[in-house]
Amino acid sequence: MIDRRDPPTDPVSTAGVGPLRFSGRILFLSASPAIIDAQLAGKTLSLREARPLRDNVSTDEITPVPAMTIWDDRLGRVPYTGFKAGDRLPIGRDAVRQAGIEVVVAGARYGKGSSREHSPAAERAAGVRLVIAESFERIYRQNADNIGLYTSTDFGLIDRIQRGESIAVEELLSGRDSLTAAIVRAGGLIEFGQRHLREPARLSGVGMPGGAQRPKTLFEKIVERHLLHTPVSAHAVEPGAGLFVRADWRFIIEYYAGMAIHMLERRFGQGLTLVDPEQIVMFEDHTSYATESPAHVQLGLLPQVRAMCEAQRDFASRHRLKFFRTLSEDEVLADDGSHVAGISHAVMSEQFALPGQLIAGTDSHTPHSGALGCVAIGVGTTDMANAFVTGALRFTMPETIRVELSGRLREGVTAKDAVLQLLAQPAIRAGAALGKVFEFCGEAVRAMNIDERATLTNMVAELGGLTGLVEPDDETVRYLRERRGIEFALQDWMRSDPDAQVADHIQIDCGTLSPMLARPGDPGQGLAVNALPSSVPIDIAYGGSCTGGKRADFDLYFQVLSWALERGLSVAPRVQLFLQFGTTAVRDYCVARGYMPVFERSGARLLQPSCGACANCGPGSSVRPDQVTVSAINRNFPGRSGPGQVWLASPPTVMASAIAGELLSLESLRARHGCQ
Repeated sequence: MIDRRDPPTDPVSTAGVGPLRFSGRILFLSASPAIIDAQLAGKTLSLREARPLRDNVSTDEITPVPAMTIWDDRLGRVPYTGFKAGDRLPIGRDAVRQAGIEVVVAGARYGKGSSREHSPAAERAAGVRLVIAESFERIYRQNADNIGLYTSTDFGLIDRIQRGESIAVEELLSGRDSLTAAIVRAGGLIEFGQRHLREPARLSGVGMPGGAQRPKTLFEKIVERHLLHTPVSAHAVEPGAGLFVRADWRFIIEYYAGMAIHMLERRFGQGLTLVDPEQIVMFEDHTSYATESPAHVQLGLLPQVRAMCEAQRDFASRHRLKFFRTLSEDEVLADDGSHVAGISHAVMSEQFALPGQLIAGTDSHTPHSGALGCVAIGVGTTDMANAFVTGALRFTMPETIRVELSGRLREGVTAKDAVLQLLAQPAIRAGAALGKVFEFCGEAVRAMNIDERATLTNMVAELGGLTGLVEPDDETVRYLRERRGIEFALQDWMRSDPDAQVADHIQIDCGTLSPMLARPGDPGQGLAVNALPSSVPIDIAYGGSCTGGKRADFDLYFQVLSWALERGLSVAPRVQLFLQFGTTAVRDYCVARGYMPVFERSGARLLQPSCGACANCGPGSSVRPDQVTVSAINRNFPGRSGPGQVWLASPPTVMASAIAGELLSLESLRARHGCQ
């Protein structure tokens, strides 16, 4: 049975709340483990004494994978149990609660990574009331707003809190858009939605006052066509405005469904009614290999995983929702109306998304579908629960960054290398793109197929953006016709106006790019493969995930591996090679193309469609700290794919490294064996 205890995500009303007074117990998330130890032992430090603060604290560190199977007050035992300072994880279970911490302080880009609302929920359940950071990732902060956890970028509050001064709620809302402030004052998004979103009216976008005259980006045009009218939200698509839109598709995965279902059934009981249920899709895509995940098995989480999945299956059946699941090798699909498909956002682009649509999903990599010229946004659990019962999705209107990829990519250089190069730019690493839209254009993008474009838009999550998209073109039409049997006619409005205003224009000459890596710990720690100062032996090579498990990716795995086998080479003896299909359609494509015998001959373990090792949910994750992995996944935060060190790379670099037994580009592998 699923646990029915009250979740910590039930918002607490702030309406009429007076000034807030904190106990003064502050936890500075320092880069020094000794400083963390001292604070948890009761020592009070100043900001100066606690520096340097950790930047890029990810949601994987705030709530590691085991926390994803719970959503009640037990979450209060686990915040920061994956937090890494130096070479240690200094914060144990119950440490935050036992230390009486009410305020947490960190550096830049706090809450990177997954859209898991478990992170702010765990902090709040442990007694944390306020998080102060130099900057926040968009999804994390919106999740915090939705459940009543305060956030601020004002470091001037720290001394005042330590002196025992009270802080007005309005100070904590300073600089936030009016819609966000209204949601916080209403006590959270669910209550706000029931007051203001019962019958929102769609605005046409044609002849709208103040909006139709100026040139617009494609993102602005799509949002305008999905805009909803409420008494407290903006009616024009201007940067900084708090908006509600209606999504064409809403989807949720099992790790978030349990929390959302409990939230909705507790609030509405038997009277729960979903808006446009035919446009809701549920996926069971993260737990197919839970029985082979050390994180799940060793901690005894499998019963909770089963309960979580059963709750979603039951909910999908009762409300007659589209439901997809994937299988492990030894499982037989039950006759429950589900479909064998694969990773949620990859399936959305294969089967549902169309140019000009707006899609919301509870995965930070939902922007994957932006490759088709639609707006696809990752959201948290409360946002999705509210969208289930109101049809409305909230966000703050962002600015757009145009990324022009000029020239042509050389052989052996892929879209993954281009995005790793973009991630390594100092301004991006510093958070200049937080919450913004990435519009990818240029000769190199036009030459890419949809699978490669999806790598760019998918990894907007790592760039810190709201979403990414590519203007639909003849390649989009070809993809829809050949992959989905749809004869789609592009419309004149489906492009950015030439004079549309953008916040920045980044240009990358793809002709100068070489194969890239990202050092362990963060996708932004990029360097060229040929810039490695010394040899880096590897233990694991993983090709798969939403980013690296598409047809185009498997074409590359096959090409490199078949080239090697023809020359008497194969996977290095010490290397474990895992290849995991992103969707069932990708697996079937590989079968039809005759790839499977080559993969099997190499000794690779072939895995059914699932998120797997990318989220520490299956084979391909490391099991020891000394193991080194080269992986085609999209993020390598500490602990995300096991305790070892994960280097990010493109599909050809992953396969070339597997053959060489060390990090190596395909070009270098060929040169090593006398081939140019």
